[in-house]
Amino acid sequence: MEYKDYYAVLGVDKTATQDEIKKAYRKLVRQYHPDVSKHKDATEKTAEINEAYDVLGDAEKRAAYDELGRGRRAGEQFTPPPDWGSQFDFGGADANDFFADLFAHAGRGARGGGGARGFGGMGGGGGAGFQMRGEDIHAAIAIDLRDAYNGASRTISLRVPQQDAQGRTVMQDKTLSVTIPKGVTPGQQLRLAGQGHPGMGGAASGDLYLEIQLNEDPRYRVEGTHVYENVPVTPWEAALGGSVSVPTPSGAVEVTIPPGSQSGRKLRLKGRGIPAAQPGDLYLILDVVLPPASSERARELYQQMAREMAFNPRERIGA
Repeated sequence: MEYKDYYAVLGVDKTATQDEIKKAYRKLVRQYHPDVSKHKDATEKTAEINEAYDVLGDAEKRAAYDELGRGRRAGEQFTPPPDWGSQFDFGGADANDFFADLFAHAGRGARGGGGARGFGGMGGGGGAGFQMRGEDIHAAIAIDLRDAYNGASRTISLRVPQQDAQGRTVMQDKTLSVTIPKGVTPGQQLRLAGQGHPGMGGAASGDLYLEIQLNEDPRYRVEGTHVYENVPVTPWEAALGGSVSVPTPSGAVEVTIPPGSQSGRKLRLKGRGIPAAQPGDLYLILDVVLPPASSERARELYQQMAREMAFNPRERIGA
């Protein structure tokens, strides 16, 4: 029989990982598939690629192939020893029979007689019978924080490959209506089944994955499902306490300011963060804002406070 270098067929090194072999295989079958390739030997090339992956894509077969081909060159005639494959398990088949049939099949395929072997459910014969599921598409969609709270509908446009009536792959604009579910979080992916790249040979299309991103909002900061909001309060509200109305992504809420509050104090509203499966919390960070001394009356009040209040915050430094 004639030795065939399947690593050279796939264009990978003999030290390639299984993932590298798989990627090389997928790239080549797309390049030479008879439905889309203009290569004159596309059918034979596809059969050869499938045969190579049939062996190298399976760890057990690859180990047997490496053992058999040690020190051999492509095209070399050889006969394997009678017991060379005894250490390999081919599901009850004899190793010598397996490779004798495989290499004989490869010789027929190179001359144009016989189809390619499918592998791993990804193909079933050469030519138009070959099938492969379409690849997935990954994109991003930006929403407002309010949309994460309430859900929303969006229309997006993508430029994706499609097959025309003649089976050729062309780029087309595709418009999709997307429903944003309530409770989505930054980084979460929405899966739209069947909206990815088209499959080959009638196989299923891939999926579209949309990663959720939040539009920047100066009022809010988001960490996971928790939301942080700065709330300006007056000095008397902070000192005396009181009730204030605070706008939040889910609507205005009445919040009680504890007496003696300082800037930076956090008030936790449990469960009022993003309403995910496990809702987050809303943290209100108090920011005491001093009114300007822009009028005579305002200056008098500040002067009165300075006289009557024995308070010097600098005394705390170094205390």
